Amino acid sequence: MKTDLIRILDGNIFVLSDGSGDMEAKPSVPCGFFSFDTRFLSVWRLTVNGERMSALARDDPSYFEVRFFLVPGAPTHYVDAKVSVIRERSVAGSFEEQLTVFNHSGEPADLIVRLDADSDFFPLIVVGQPHTPRGRLYKRVENGRLHFGYERDTFRRETVISTTEPAQVDERGLTYHIRIGPHGRWTTTLHVRGLVLRPDGQDVREHVYPGRHRRNRSRLQGDLQQWLGKAPQLTCDWEPLERTYRRCMVDLAALRFSPLTLPAEAMPAAGLPWNATLTGRDSIFTSLQALPFASDLAVATLRMLGIDQGAVLDDFRDEEPGKILREFRYGELVAFEERPQCPYYGAADTTPLYVILLDEYERWTGNAAVVREFEDEARAALHWIDEYGDIMGDGYVWYQRRNEKTGLENQCWKESGHAISFRDGSLPGLPRATCELQGYAYDAKIRGARLARQFWNDPAYADRLEREAAELKQRFNRDFWVADGEYYALALDGDGRQVDALSSNIGHLLWSGIVEESRAAKIAEHLLGPRLFCGWGVRSLAEGEGRYNPLGYHVGTVFPFDNAFIAWGLRRYGFTHEAGHIAEKIIDAADFFQGRLPEAFGGYDRKVVTGPVPYPAANSPQASATGAPLLLVRTLLGLEPYGDDLVVEPALPERFGRVELLDIPGRWGRVDAMGSVDQRTQQTAGR
Repeated sequence: MKTDLIRILDGNIFVLSDGSGDMEAKPSVPCGFFSFDTRFLSVWRLTVNGERMSALARDDPSYFEVRFFLVPGAPTHYVDAKVSVIRERSVAGSFEEQLTVFNHSGEPADLIVRLDADSDFFPLIVVGQPHTPRGRLYKRVENGRLHFGYERDTFRRETVISTTEPAQVDERGLTYHIRIGPHGRWTTTLHVRGLVLRPDGQDVREHVYPGRHRRNRSRLQGDLQQWLGKAPQLTCDWEPLERTYRRCMVDLAALRFSPLTLPAEAMPAAGLPWNATLTGRDSIFTSLQALPFASDLAVATLRMLGIDQGAVLDDFRDEEPGKILREFRYGELVAFEERPQCPYYGAADTTPLYVILLDEYERWTGNAAVVREFEDEARAALHWIDEYGDIMGDGYVWYQRRNEKTGLENQCWKESGHAISFRDGSLPGLPRATCELQGYAYDAKIRGARLARQFWNDPAYADRLEREAAELKQRFNRDFWVADGEYYALALDGDGRQVDALSSNIGHLLWSGIVEESRAAKIAEHLLGPRLFCGWGVRSLAEGEGRYNPLGYHVGTVFPFDNAFIAWGLRRYGFTHEAGHIAEKIIDAADFFQGRLPEAFGGYDRKVVTGPVPYPAANSPQASATGAPLLLVRTLLGLEPYGDDLVVEPALPERFGRVELLDIPGRWGRVDAMGSVDQRTQQTAGR
């Protein structure tokens, strides 16, 4: 995927274009206007007197709007354009573009302004792949509006394009024949709506959240300012951290998404362009990272995932009672059950992570009502760990897809087909039990015990969970420890063999607490050693392993979210220097991306590259990468809730200088946290 696409978004509604604002979708260029998991515009091309536009400059004041400053034809350093164009667009429930054409000469100008338009109505899930629509595409001009449509049985989508100035509208676009006076201007506004039609011709969303299509820029701008105003304020002597923090908070606002079944609350959509939808893993990880900054995301995530918690055995969707979904999409392929994402449950980690998020949310907010509200969901998730997660009956969490045709083979966070391998690169059989799944299960049982004892009035259940957690920890440290390498195996295969590749997964074991204290130092040594640490962050797979590739998705690239949780785990076990080193290098990398960390970047050694190498197909912005710097700030300042107090124990690398985080919300009200390299601990100040 091209990494230089211009993007604006509002939750799961977004526009991707080239640098001049044009959209011309190709397999390697996923341009278009997308909404509701469907591409509603695949062509949007502007010409003046038959000439394409060239960009002189661009201004993107907000995540939902952008302005392009254009001239017809190819510009030169000595351009003396007689005509220029400002293309101002926004996305706020729908897509709007204002065109302003300027005549810079002293004579009247007769111009032909043309906008070519088309739609392929591709489901987002297949954008970039060969796809042949099975339904009927249609076009029509009606009452001065251009309609593109697609229907397949009762599945209907339609794009409606209108204009505020008269135009000649045909089935391929709109033409304006205009005359502009000397030094004058001409303006029109185009409105593009993507309709999700019911059989009666009404948009289904208008019956769920009426008026969403009538959202506008001023309303979104006010919402953004309110969001930023509620967030803690960060200052730092090292400017890249401040810049990255603000970028993260803005991108989190941009990624907020209200599913149809939860129109009044917003949870994080996973990321642009491929995952602008509801996902379990990314929403949970992001909500965990954002708890000290925006805890409302966690409530929406818990509620939405609880609503869709698995209730039956369904092989097609990999559904099991108590299981938390991996993904939910609304497009054509899931509507006709050609793909299972409606919802799809092919993830073995989301279910224990759900319990972890519920407990951590209460620890930060003190909101016992939420813990009681989701007691049944949490109990069902804990039951799933033992009943359906333990495929082999040995006390571990395993995965093996039920859907052999379109289900995911790997159902941990490293989902790509070759991500779980032996040292020599060979692939293990199924089922598989990856190491971090056991850490999550251990943590979920410990946290579930706390909830049962303090809030559910069930001490016997709490005792049982704690006993099972202790047994799991002992068993895990026996079976997963690779003696000749002194690290934990990536996984066990169905025959109980250690899948012995050295990977970043071992860092997740630290934040879960399943690692024996005597082994933690060796894990920290591996994570910061030259095989895993590239100088920008921890690689997903160690250099020298059979499948290592610095640009391989889960086999050598660096994932910011992965590194943030690794740093948090290192801090838990007392490795403050190592945690700070990872935090420093990830923020350093963020500065190369103007503060917006992509989902992943190349694992090349820092000694051979001048900056982090973009991974071509990475989502950006991506929710859990956006949340990574937030968790790193928490880790650097040593923020941990204990009862009604927030403990602050800063441990900062010298480069950060002084860090202040003001108005941290939680059960304590709002407090300030400060730290510097020469002052290890600073008391909080209540407000």
